[in-house]
Amino acid sequence: MSTWEDRVAGADWARVAADLDRDGGALLPQFLTVAEAAQLRGLYGRDELFRSTIDMARHRFGSGEYRYLRTPYPEPVERLKQALYPRLLPIARDWWTRLGRPAPWPDTLDEWLDLYHAAGQHRSTSILLRYGAGDWNALHRDLYGDLVFPLQVVVNLDEPGVDHTGGEFLLVEQRPRAQSRGTATLLPQGHGYVFTTRDRPVRSARGWSAAPVRHGVSAVRSGERHTLALVFHDAA
Repeated sequence: MSTWEDRVAGADWARVAADLDRDGGALLPQFLTVAEAAQLRGLYGRDELFRSTIDMARHRFGSGEYRYLRTPYPEPVERLKQALYPRLLPIARDWWTRLGRPAPWPDTLDEWLDLYHAAGQHRSTSILLRYGAGDWNALHRDLYGDLVFPLQVVVNLDEPGVDHTGGEFLLVEQRPRAQSRGTATLLPQGHGYVFTTRDRPVRSARGWSAAPVRHGVSAVRSGERHTLALVFHDAA
């Protein structure tokens, strides 16, 4: 196996699946070394690598900035996506089976890429995000077209408590006929966090129901916070 596959395989995937079932999100191992995280941060200023830049305040998405990477992606981004997809796929299929939904995802990421490209979803969705002091990300879901993969991953590229304070990753779940439930996770540098893209199965009186989940980032109190976001479907 390649280095990237080894790192992804090092996760306790039974525990990850259980955490996702319980919380809608799960902390993953350290996928990037300190040097590799710094290298990815350093890409942010290279305009030729990005297809567009979003000012979050302008669009009322929060405060801060993010940039959509062009394809082909830099090696760590592409290799992590390729290594993560087969690990996430059984969880995605299990969730959709519980919800009585068809699971359209094939066995490989390349086959899935062909499907959503054929459906007109061609615009790349892997992004680098940059937050400064006072910046935050509003609760949202990353739905870019009709074909959606139900899990996505973020990787923190800075060291909490050193490079930034605040900036916890937020999940807010609305359960059927119940109050919303929130969780906040401070991601260690280089570690991934997997979470639901849209909704997830929860037990109900009638079996299984879909609980909508939104994600965001709490206000950064000081410093800068950079994140790599890996979405497993492109945009229409």
